[in-house]
Amino acid sequence: MFQTLRAARGIVTAPHHLAAQAGLAVLREGGNAIEAMVAAAAVTGVVYPHMAGLGGDGFWLVRAPGEAPRAILACGRAAEALDLDFYKTRGIAPIPARGPLAAITVAGNVSGWQSALDLSARLGGRMPLARLLEDAIHYARDGYAVTETQVRNTAAKRREIESVAGFADLFLPGGQVPAEGSRFKNPALAESLSRLAVVGLDDFYRGELARRIAAELARVGSPLALGDLAAHRAAEESPLALRLRVGTVYNTPAPTQGLASLVILGVFDRLGVKDAEGFAHIHGVVEATKFGFHLRDTALTDPAYMRGDPQAWLGDAALGDMARRIDFAKAGPWTLNPAPGDTVWMGAIDRNGLAVSFIHSIYWEFGSGVTLRDTGIVWQNRGMAFSLKPGSLHELRPRRLPFHTNNPALAVLDDGRVLVYGAMGGDGQPQTQAALFTRYAIFGQPLQQAVTAPRWVLGRTWGAASAMGLRIERRFDDATVTALRKAGHNVELVEPFTDVMGHAGAVVRRADGIIEGASDPRSDGVVAAY
Repeated sequence: MFQTLRAARGIVTAPHHLAAQAGLAVLREGGNAIEAMVAAAAVTGVVYPHMAGLGGDGFWLVRAPGEAPRAILACGRAAEALDLDFYKTRGIAPIPARGPLAAITVAGNVSGWQSALDLSARLGGRMPLARLLEDAIHYARDGYAVTETQVRNTAAKRREIESVAGFADLFLPGGQVPAEGSRFKNPALAESLSRLAVVGLDDFYRGELARRIAAELARVGSPLALGDLAAHRAAEESPLALRLRVGTVYNTPAPTQGLASLVILGVFDRLGVKDAEGFAHIHGVVEATKFGFHLRDTALTDPAYMRGDPQAWLGDAALGDMARRIDFAKAGPWTLNPAPGDTVWMGAIDRNGLAVSFIHSIYWEFGSGVTLRDTGIVWQNRGMAFSLKPGSLHELRPRRLPFHTNNPALAVLDDGRVLVYGAMGGDGQPQTQAALFTRYAIFGQPLQQAVTAPRWVLGRTWGAASAMGLRIERRFDDATVTALRKAGHNVELVEPFTDVMGHAGAVVRRADGIIEGASDPRSDGVVAAY
């Protein structure tokens, strides 16, 4: 359970074994880590349809040896037809969670694949797109074995989305939740992927596939139009960076919560905690999380509407002030503002040291529920992050970017190691990243142990209905749990290896060229290595 897998030529880790193996196959055939990740991402969108796919958004951190990391933000904007009056005149508030009026932002994921492949080509990548999409097309056309998580989420969400356009036709064959291990096919999605493989990814936004998507979105009642798709482009930017004692950590800028993830690490780094797993470790990260989330919930939004420089919020003065305000005798106050979200994080490093940290999502389980029968695409409900309150931080406006919980992480350590890591799960993402990073990079735990070890989450994460309290897996020492409660934490014990803690993973390349990988036993994933 705690064995870290090692290899010399390449590793891909993903929360579904078919995705990891698809990425590894590309590496074996001479592809690089970016190309492997596109293959893995495409497969994940087929075999984990409740979490990710062509109808969602994606975020990348990519680092080539000797170069500064680059961030790719492949997130879609709100439809041009949308504003506060759009819902007001229909007597709707808040923005619906499901249905066509929840499918209101462009799906950016495919544009991220293109942007990443453009970067790959500049680095010498030459793998044909048709090869990268080959496995995904196969699983969509010929079928894959349904996972327990797809079964569980279909059953749990059935009542609220079975009437949404197209959902039951695909995900409730014969009117029933598919059985675990049964063969599941999506031939329309196979056709869409096949078209992209032949004519190129841009067809999703400005070609025949875009016209099919827009026509069906209009037919089911979504405000998204062909012009919204045509106007979309992924953005390549510099990531946020933070210097710690052990190295430099990177994350994605707004509109993601990458800043919150870095704030947590920056504050904890200044606390001087010496040992892992005890009260000081857990309490320190939890209290740092409260500062990170406060900043997230009061400042982070579409960069065009933000005030201040997020990189400046990572300065010594700001982080030092937060650290000094943490009391190791008692828990600080916390204002509840949960951020839900279901995501898939994956990582890859190839023999040349090209490192990729990637995450994609359709937001809630099955997103908006809108399932486009002509193309097999499930559309995200990321627009729920907007507010219908005038003057609010996330006020809905035409072509505005929604706030994102997604944020992939990457670190360059002072001893020459390069680490890509991440997790799924709304509020849980920054906290799981902090748990993994502190255990591995600061306290020296083996990589797989750092992923497998018991975790905690303050707030809401994947699959959790409640957002109250500090949930902790029962595998923690009783003395640690008692100390946390004594300090005033509202501790709720949960079962070991529960999905509530999300799915994490990591890949690291050591200075000697050996690559290590870890996968989460809470998921259906593996480390694929050679």
